[in-house]
Amino acid sequence: MTEAAIEVRGLVKRFGENVAVDGIDLTVPAGTVYGVLGPNGAGKTTTVKMLATLLKPDEGDARVLGRDVVSEADEVRSLVSMTGQYASVDEDLTGTENLVLLARLLGYSKKAAAARSDLFLETLGLTAAAHRQVKNYSGGMRRRLDIAASLLSVPKLLFLDEPTTGLDPRSRNQVWEIVRAIVDQGTTVLLTTQYLDEADQLASRIAVIDEGRVIAEGTKGDLKSSIGSGSVHVRLRDPARREDAARLLAETLGADVQRDADPVALTARLRQDATANAADAAVTELAAHQTGVALGELARAGIIVDSFSMGQPSLDEVFLALTNHPAIPEEVA
Repeated sequence: MTEAAIEVRGLVKRFGENVAVDGIDLTVPAGTVYGVLGPNGAGKTTTVKMLATLLKPDEGDARVLGRDVVSEADEVRSLVSMTGQYASVDEDLTGTENLVLLARLLGYSKKAAAARSDLFLETLGLTAAAHRQVKNYSGGMRRRLDIAASLLSVPKLLFLDEPTTGLDPRSRNQVWEIVRAIVDQGTTVLLTTQYLDEADQLASRIAVIDEGRVIAEGTKGDLKSSIGSGSVHVRLRDPARREDAARLLAETLGADVQRDADPVALTARLRQDATANAADAAVTELAAHQTGVALGELARAGIIVDSFSMGQPSLDEVFLALTNHPAIPEEVA
């Protein structure tokens, strides 16, 4: 079995009468990206701060790389790095000055600090901006510099707390590539995010946290299969017929029907219990048959379907099913 980089049992943190983390259990395999999903205020950042020794737990036990986060906090700090939600670099310094300063604080000589600064600026595509003040960097550039600062002393464990919040798609993809490269070199990454596609892209296992508790945990496939064997996505010609279509789909498929943000779109989750004991091919055939019947019923009711598709449930659908509300990135909320 893969060695655990993080082991958490019954972790609790209170702020006055507010219970931010309410008995969380986690086991994070070493050398992987472990995703922690949850809406704003779910307790993700508080959990990360306790694991990084920035907050002391009120109850429970947590071991990071075999060390207790309370009694062996100094040892934990020497082995981990953390990139928080907001850039921690000095905006009045240049990219090079920021990295050299931090490397010197980590104990590197002047020559070694300069060498590591140049190496990471080149690796993260920041060489051309190395001598510009960080205040003149784009959001994506600042985020990459922030990650570079976390990697000056290559950690065994890296905490990434919502690393791509507010970034454009190109910058997000750049950060994802960096994360993959880090893991390929043997570092474990604990990633908290509100972007479900980010967890889908990077994480090998995922914990869903809501109201300070872990409400689901497993691989992406585990989580998706837990809410149904598949999904049917339908786009209608006339938005005025959506409620009629939703009723017919629910009756024909025996499924929960979600009204999507698109006013002509519906998603029906096919239930797992109907096909739990069937082989994959039989599941697919049955789902296709059910979908064909449902489309026939819509046609007989005079409801025109412009397009439809079938597929495995998305993490968005998993999140909605588990929490009863969609995942909303912080800047939208």
